Amino acid sequence: MDIFVTILRFVFAAFFAYAGIMHFVKPKFFYPFIPKPFPKEPSNIGTGVIELVLGIGLLIPNYIQESAMGIMILLVLLLPIHIWDLTRKKPAIGSKKLAIIRIPIQFLLIYFAFLIYLQQALIIA
Repeated sequence: MDIFVTILRFVFAAFFAYAGIMHFVKPKFFYPFIPKPFPKEPSNIGTGVIELVLGIGLLIPNYIQESAMGIMILLVLLLPIHIWDLTRKKPAIGSKKLAIIRIPIQFLLIYFAFLIYLQQALIIA
């Protein structure tokens, strides 16, 4: 299990760092996910910075646990946006089926981030 979680940590690091960078490279891709009351550019930039920092943090031994916790919090905070997207006539990416599938995937990602957090907590203890 340790090797699985370690690989998962590196996959998460790459995924979140890449996603964070993409918020700056292709910001308009993320705009449809941002509900109308939120300002598009600041919301996109803020999320991108957070994702980038958390992804990099998973690679720094002293910050793995905090980064994993941050990812769990971020994923929980973004869950309502996935639910909101499902209620839209046309979801931001793909079909209604894809919007439905993204919700359980979000919970799976939260669980994986928890495994990373837990592994690090057990190493420290």
